[in-house]
Amino acid sequence: MLIRFHSCNLRFYSALSVSKICNMNTNKCYLRYVQDDERVDITFLLKIKDSIRQFNLSRSPSEDIASLTTRIESNVQKVINKNNRKKLVSDNKVTIKICTKTGLFPEKYTCKDLFEFRQPLMMKINDENYEIVFNEPWITSIGISQSILAGFPVYPENLKMLFSDIKKCQFKWYRGKAVNEKGKTMSDENIQWEFICENFSYIPTLNDIGMKLKVQCIPGNEVTSGPAVDAISKGVVEAGPGKCPFETRHMFTTSVLKGKSFRCVSYNILADLYCDSEFTRTVLHPYCPPYALNIDYRKQLLMKELLGYNADIICLQEVDRKIFQHWLSPFLDNAGFKGQFYRKGKEVAEGLACFYRSLRFRFLGEEQIILSEAIKTYPCLQNIWNIIKTNGPLVERLLDRSTVASVTLLESVENSDELLLVGNTHLYFHPDADHIRLIQGGIFIYWINDVRKKIMEKFPDKKISLILCGDYNSVPTCGIYQLYTTGIAPSTLPDWKSNETESVQGLNLEQDILLASACGTPTYTNFTAEFADCLDYIFYDTSSLEVEQASQVH
Repeated sequence: MLIRFHSCNLRFYSALSVSKICNMNTNKCYLRYVQDDERVDITFLLKIKDSIRQFNLSRSPSEDIASLTTRIESNVQKVINKNNRKKLVSDNKVTIKICTKTGLFPEKYTCKDLFEFRQPLMMKINDENYEIVFNEPWITSIGISQSILAGFPVYPENLKMLFSDIKKCQFKWYRGKAVNEKGKTMSDENIQWEFICENFSYIPTLNDIGMKLKVQCIPGNEVTSGPAVDAISKGVVEAGPGKCPFETRHMFTTSVLKGKSFRCVSYNILADLYCDSEFTRTVLHPYCPPYALNIDYRKQLLMKELLGYNADIICLQEVDRKIFQHWLSPFLDNAGFKGQFYRKGKEVAEGLACFYRSLRFRFLGEEQIILSEAIKTYPCLQNIWNIIKTNGPLVERLLDRSTVASVTLLESVENSDELLLVGNTHLYFHPDADHIRLIQGGIFIYWINDVRKKIMEKFPDKKISLILCGDYNSVPTCGIYQLYTTGIAPSTLPDWKSNETESVQGLNLEQDILLASACGTPTYTNFTAEFADCLDYIFYDTSSLEVEQASQVH
């Protein structure tokens, strides 16, 4: 669901292989002091007969140089012995020395001392010299999606770096035939790679179908560049699914807005942890082939869809934490967005995300609550808690929920007198839980109103607007929609008795923010074989915002 608004006056360590075809990597020994883990990582390339071997070591900062060089000698000697398949004679014994311009570096010093030495250092492997470089930009993890579709963006995944600034990194894309002229699969080393483009992401074309892709990253920072690292796709580019429904909606969002208008998207992207189950495959989505439920496939469609809306604010629900860190954040950051993640309670590894276009909005602050925890302690929620706290079955079920709510405070870059509060949540789903959802909806709006009042006190001269995004799991005839759009959910609503054992007595919910649903009540925002109806909304403050354009899912 998306909407266009118009403002109005009312540690992970991986010994990746550095590129062996890039000249910048040869005759260098890279040392990295990883202070968080208190270790020194060492990497260098060595030619042994007709091949180039990469060596990786991880040592303690307190280890002395004598022990370090002995360990490197041992590792190199083992590889040479194995390569020769016989015991070496003494003339071929490997010796390792750390040298300054004038002589040997003192062996009693430690690995950490190397980083504090102010003069150039060399590592000598027999008669071959290696320049020692310290804390250069470094890639510790990089990959490419297993599923690659023509017409859909692909980018470096699981990208992790040390001493690097992603804005200073170079990304080069290549393609190559995965089979030879006889139809036999070739190893990656034998593929003839053809340069395509230099960009963070790449959209494969029909000409790429059947080919493998390679991305080469040269990490950088403000001062220097590090060694290039290659990531090669495991599979080949495949044909896409054809025209997607969202491409029709993209016809109405062809450009980024400016001035007082902004565009907001709300989307439940279906957490991967809920897709990988027999229940999902056989009950919820039996019509969906397994490959289409796989996150590697789905995320490509989602990336293309989200970018095509040219939104300024993107609120997401059911966001896996790893998907946020390794997919959404780097991809959307490259598109000009910054994002915040809000994890659910308990041990649930999914939650909410709020992204904003940094050229249009400036981040000022954020808050989040776990609804089941906040209701017992937040003063603004005590009226609700005091009425329900003696209802044992109700309280037990309500407090067992992991539901999270977030609010992100943004300032307009173009007009610093305009502030925007962006709320986001995903309420509990169960057929007999209308009463639980209505209480949660009450908690959300009461809390948001309390935050809003505090912001107004803090910024008395600012204009403060409000939008509330989310998957409310509530159809328009239920109490949440009534509470938000009319300001009251009386105790006589049938929602309160959706479960007789937990029925709520004597609770009237009221709120004084003038809200409306930006997209009205679409026929559906959720569509499965068993259920289709409107569950998702973008509510907005009608006293300060008005809708210019709305695009719905159907």
